[in-house]
Amino acid sequence: MRRASLLLLCIALSSCATTTAVRYENGNPNLKPTTLALEYQDFKMAAQSLVNDMIKSGALDRPGGGRYVVAISTIINDTTQDIDTDQLIKDIRVALLKSGKAVITTYVKAGGPEDPMTGAIRKLRGNDEFNPKTLPGKHQLIAPDLSLSGKIVQRVLFTNEGKKVEYYFILTLTDLKTGLAIWEGEKEITKVAGPNHYTW
Repeated sequence: MRRASLLLLCIALSSCATTTAVRYENGNPNLKPTTLALEYQDFKMAAQSLVNDMIKSGALDRPGGGRYVVAISTIINDTTQDIDTDQLIKDIRVALLKSGKAVITTYVKAGGPEDPMTGAIRKLRGNDEFNPKTLPGKHQLIAPDLSLSGKIVQRVLFTNEGKKVEYYFILTLTDLKTGLAIWEGEKEITKVAGPNHYTW
């Protein structure tokens, strides 16, 4: 009787483990999520998928060749989580640079320069302690051609399986000369787990 009770307990625990474990409803089958919240691999997956779609669309094919200069605008976090959107931005930038289709300006950015040294070194002009030939001249900064903006949206659903969390990574590529969106993309990542899992 005791063995039978232990066996039933093991089966019950095993059943609970399989129904409450976090899993992707879509995405790379080789990746296993550890939480319903957004994690590092989610940002990488979304960034690579969006950049691939951007390249495939032809939006980054510059007439006459060469690379576009892209400025990063605002990426809004519209989730219940306190996440750093720079994590997504960095993965997007790495993928864009590796594609050979674009370069990123770190001087023109929503909220101010990412790297203020570009402006700081220009303030050294006229300082007799510096060789003027080693300082950047005027009219050398390159204005961006395109701007990348976006949003991360979260939606929580309750199903027979438990809790489902849908994340939508939405990006827009804008031509700064015309103000027109020349590409828009969306990557959905959905995670499913038992009702006792949380998104933080």
